[in-house]
Amino acid sequence: MKKQTIIIIAIIMIILAMSIIIAKSLMTNNETIETSNTNLSNKKIGWGIKRNDSHEQPDLGSQNRKVLEENQGIAMGNNEKKNIYLTFDEGYEAGYTKQILETLKENNVKAAFFITAHYLNTQPELVKQMIDEGHIVGNHTPKCLMSRGVV
Repeated sequence: MKKQTIIIIAIIMIILAMSIIIAKSLMTNNETIETSNTNLSNKKIGWGIKRNDSHEQPDLGSQNRKVLEENQGIAMGNNEKKNIYLTFDEGYEAGYTKQILETLKENNVKAAFFITAHYLNTQPELVKQMIDEGHIVGNHTPKCLMSRGVV
């Protein structure tokens, strides 16, 4: 009986040692990618448009336009074409997004949804649906989504 117990303990020890060796080798084989945000600016800029009375598109300002162009952002459409842009503010969503998405899909219409980090955390399946169905998902508040890696 003692001999069998010693053999069983030895087998368990060998299995445990092999598991540790395998786990360590798997951990060391993971590729680590270092990233840096040293090239990103934390400079605050005012966001807004300069309205006018001439029935022309508002002026975004040169700094805002530069940031948009560098990041392939969208702020204004083409002033030569007559288009309607549907945007939805998900900052204070009242439970209608699912129906809105259904209606947009039924009519083959794309829209832009501006979400907060809270919305992303509480409604990830709807955000995924927005993206999967070809809608634009934008940042409602810049600080909210940057930490989640969405923006």
